[in-house]
Amino acid sequence: MTGQLLGNVLAFGRVLRGLGLDAGPDRMLDLVAALEHVPIGSRTDFGNAARVLCVRRRDEIARFDEAFDVFWRKPPEGTTTLDLRSMGERRKLRRPAFVPAPPPGAVPAPEGDAGGDEEPPPLIHLTLTWSAQELLRRKDFGELTAEELEEVERAIRGLAWKLARRRTRRLRAGDGRAIDLRRTLRKSLPRGGEILEWSRRGPRSRPRPVVVLADISGSMERYTRLLLLFLYALSRGLGGRIEGFLFGTRLTRITRELEGRDPAQTLEKIARSVSDWSGGTRIGETLREFNLHWARRVLGQGAVVLFISDGWDRGDPDALTAEMARLQRSAHRLIWLNPLLGAPDYEPLARGMRAALPFVDDFLPVHDLASLERLGRHLERLPADRPARRQQTRPRGAAIGSA
Repeated sequence: MTGQLLGNVLAFGRVLRGLGLDAGPDRMLDLVAALEHVPIGSRTDFGNAARVLCVRRRDEIARFDEAFDVFWRKPPEGTTTLDLRSMGERRKLRRPAFVPAPPPGAVPAPEGDAGGDEEPPPLIHLTLTWSAQELLRRKDFGELTAEELEEVERAIRGLAWKLARRRTRRLRAGDGRAIDLRRTLRKSLPRGGEILEWSRRGPRSRPRPVVVLADISGSMERYTRLLLLFLYALSRGLGGRIEGFLFGTRLTRITRELEGRDPAQTLEKIARSVSDWSGGTRIGETLREFNLHWARRVLGQGAVVLFISDGWDRGDPDALTAEMARLQRSAHRLIWLNPLLGAPDYEPLARGMRAALPFVDDFLPVHDLASLERLGRHLERLPADRPARRQQTRPRGAAIGSA
């Protein structure tokens, strides 16, 4: 598809959204994919394909058909389609005047005469409306309907992830201070060994590795599927530089399962590999197993740890305190993601949460799409230095870090 036709299809989507139809970017991209199988020269087939994808209720058919006829017709010279309410009325090409919507209960003022023979510019009345997409971004994962769940899953798979980079010990050709003697001598060979320019090397940087420990106990059941999909999208977005672990009463590594290309098959493989779904939670014991058997393998090179849990724990809080302190010392940054933190009246009263909070560098919510987007920006802006950690002076249960 050519760039001009693609731009027209996306512009048509903006027109449909302005008329109140559900024609988001995902649906317009589906229309672009459908045009590979529908002859673009057939106006009827093209219109039917667009109608199937963009119309969801019977009362929207008439608005879609009129908008389609106006937008995709060959416009006569000197006409415009800015005022789509006219649906085909011919107007001179003028810059429209935007009039704000009147406050509730106010009587709208009549459109006055311009005082001359010249036709006034078209008036476009702005109407205050709500956006379904914006509402869905801030809706709690645990309150989604089946249809909304599908929309959110597509949005999660489309999130772009970029992690802060760390400086390595290796050097590369660049403008650094270190002299690259080998390259300097090699460049001097054509000139008989005479050195006219010194080649230099600078530091090399790489994205930080990510380690995710996700709670799959019964209290996290309503968030589990979307959080697993988040792990899959994060793994794909970071090029596989992620180590994934699930825990309830035991620890299960799912790094290999996250390498699949199909999200449905990936979630199915994870479900088969885990045996303690929706059970109890023993965070301290599973953390001890991680620190003993996996920390040395996966927490090197300045790894960032994402710990996803609501903090409900049936184990010993003193054991959890000791293991969280050990985990924090091993990680470059320890980020706790709590789906309950999105509630305005949330307080960290669970004993597991109170025992772990003094050893958390960032305490962030993960309950809706907007919180995942803020998490992406947070990971991209992580500072190179470790945060200041004062476990002894920090009061237990105090929330730290911000989005």
